[in-house]
Amino acid sequence: MRFDIVTLFPDCFHSVLSSGLLGKALAKQIAQVHLVNPRDFTTDKHRKVDDEPYGGGVGMLMKPEPIFAAVESLPILPRREVILMSPQGQTINQPLLRELVTNYDQLIVICGHYEGVDDRVLNLVTREVSLGDFILTGGEIPSMALINGVVRLLPGTVGKVESLKAESFEEGLLDFPQYTRPADFRGWKVPDVLLSGNHAEIAKWRFQQQIQRTASRRPDLLSKWQKEREQGDGEMGRRGDGETRGRGENEE
Repeated sequence: MRFDIVTLFPDCFHSVLSSGLLGKALAKQIAQVHLVNPRDFTTDKHRKVDDEPYGGGVGMLMKPEPIFAAVESLPILPRREVILMSPQGQTINQPLLRELVTNYDQLIVICGHYEGVDDRVLNLVTREVSLGDFILTGGEIPSMALINGVVRLLPGTVGKVESLKAESFEEGLLDFPQYTRPADFRGWKVPDVLLSGNHAEIAKWRFQQQIQRTASRRPDLLSKWQKEREQGDGEMGRRGDGETRGRGENEE
C-alpha cells in the first residue's frame, strides 16, 4: 500500500516511520510512505500557504492552491482514497481501518493546520477522518495513527496473524486482562485459571472478562455488541429450525 502524506511538517514523521513494527514494515516494502510539503508548490516569494478567512474570524486558513498542486503532483493508483484529517470527519475505528486495507492501494492524507483548510479543498477529498472529538494543532498526529493502524493490518507486518484477531474491538468487545511472569508480583497474583492448563476454562474465563470489562468501561460497545448478536440470532432463526439447532450445537 502507498501512503502520500500532504503536510507542512514532514520532519515530524521521520522518527515514527522508522520505529518498531511500522519501521520494519516500511523497510520490507510492505507499505510505502511519501511525504509532500504543500509549501513546495507555492508560487510567491514568501511561500505563503495560509491567509485570512473571508468574512472575518480568528486565525488563518490553509489556501487551496498549494494543496491542490501537491495532490495533483502525485501518481494515481486505481484504488485511491483522498483523506482529509479533520475533527469533522468519521472517527477512526477498527472497521474503518479494515475497510481501507481491503479496498484501497493508495491513501492520500491531507494534514490540516491553523484554523483548517479552505472548504474548496473538499472537492479533492473522498473522505474526512478524525482521531476523536477534540482539537489538535494539526493533522499530523492523527495521520500517524491512521498509518500505524492500517499498516499493522497488512500481511507481513505482524508476525502472528492470530494476534490481530484476539484483541480489543475486533469482535466488538474490549480485550480480556493478560498477565506474564512472575505469577505473584507484590501480592498481586495471576488468576489461578490461567495457570491451570485447562484451555477450555481459560477461554471461558477470558470471554467472561471481556463482557465484564466492556460493561464497566464501554457500556456503549456492549450494547452495540448485544444488538448485533441478537440480530445475528434472528437471521439464523429465519433460515430454518434445522440450521438454528446446528448452530447451537456448534457453540456448545
